[in-house]
Amino acid sequence: MSPGPPPVPGGRSEEEREAARLERERRRKTPSQGEQQVDKGGSKRWRKGREAEPAYESVAPPASVPPRPAEQPTMVRTVPRPEPPLAAEPPVRAPRGRSRRGRVLLGILAVLLLALLWFLNALFQPFHGDGSGRVAVNIPRSSGVGDIADLLEKRDVVSSSFFFSARATIAGKRADLKPGSYVLKHDMSYGDVIDLLSKGPPANTVTVTIPEGRSRREIAKSLGGLTGNYLAATKKKPPKGYGAGSATDLEGFLFPATYQLRRGANVSQLVAKQLRAFRQRFSEVSLVKARHKNLTPYDVLIIASMVERETAAARERPLIASVIYNRLRAGTPLGIDATTRFQFNKWSGALTRSELASPSPYNTRIHTGLPPGPIGNPGIASIEAAASPAASKYMFYVSNPCKPGTHTFTRTLAEFNAAAARYDAARQKAGGNAPKGC
Repeated sequence: MSPGPPPVPGGRSEEEREAARLERERRRKTPSQGEQQVDKGGSKRWRKGREAEPAYESVAPPASVPPRPAEQPTMVRTVPRPEPPLAAEPPVRAPRGRSRRGRVLLGILAVLLLALLWFLNALFQPFHGDGSGRVAVNIPRSSGVGDIADLLEKRDVVSSSFFFSARATIAGKRADLKPGSYVLKHDMSYGDVIDLLSKGPPANTVTVTIPEGRSRREIAKSLGGLTGNYLAATKKKPPKGYGAGSATDLEGFLFPATYQLRRGANVSQLVAKQLRAFRQRFSEVSLVKARHKNLTPYDVLIIASMVERETAAARERPLIASVIYNRLRAGTPLGIDATTRFQFNKWSGALTRSELASPSPYNTRIHTGLPPGPIGNPGIASIEAAASPAASKYMFYVSNPCKPGTHTFTRTLAEFNAAAARYDAARQKAGGNAPKGC
């Protein structure tokens, strides 16, 4: 073994330098106290521990120098910063003129809609009833839809001739309405009337209408299509239980209404129908007030027959009855000329002085109390008024010249004479005829 090279003064030998180099190489490959680090891109790099000797220049830039963009991590998750909420925008308001026009337009549309609904309801009558009562209607031949509609409205069968014509037109039945005699009702629906008139009148029947207040003799003259003698059929004692034991005929009990019978039937069938209708309707009347005045049902019937002849105004019936009650209580003659007209069967024209002075018990100008019997056959409204009159102190009444068909009611004779003078003056001004207004 030959001796190595001489040592370098103040330095290291060749062996020491070689050993140091190998140690550096070993440390570079497997550092004992280094920390393994994984960057965000997935690549590995080593960071020397504090004991490691700096064998080479670090690839990381100094802390004071900011890294270049290329040296930053390859993948960086950035958390988006929330944006501030947007401020609410103020509502856009329409110009004042346009808003007002919109409201006006909506109001017009609402009115039009209501008008349309009203028209459809009036035309089709979805909630209309079946009507009431009985109304005899005779439709002449060659009557058009307008003529039929006017007749039905006048007789209170339908509420409007215009809507009846319109409904018949819509239904396509203007030409199907047949003439003839019918028994209809008050306030019927347009559809029901159109259906009945389209079918035509009942075959082989006769319709008999008895107006309110008519006497037996008047009824007998108006009958047609029946057989027999009406006066003879009604010349018999009234039903029992009404206090009419002294009566010799059915005057007052022949209830006025519209009846249908087979053509050629005997009048006795009509009389039976009238008596049956009277019993039914009279049983519905309260007689409490009349009984308090010691009046019988027959007395009520007599008073009702006079009320029926004295006024056609519904509101006056209880007042007329109250005057009759007051004069009966005072023992004053009733002074109702209709009773004398019944006696002579004279229902039009002026009564003569001799007729007014007749000693007949039906002359209520000279006799006190009620006449012997009814002077006609009253309807249910007059019967109810006679059974329950108005509470008044009236003793007189006279025709009102300013409102034809009505009366002026007074308490004293002086008031009556003044009212009668006004009527006579108006009659003279009208040429001796009944006044038609002031």
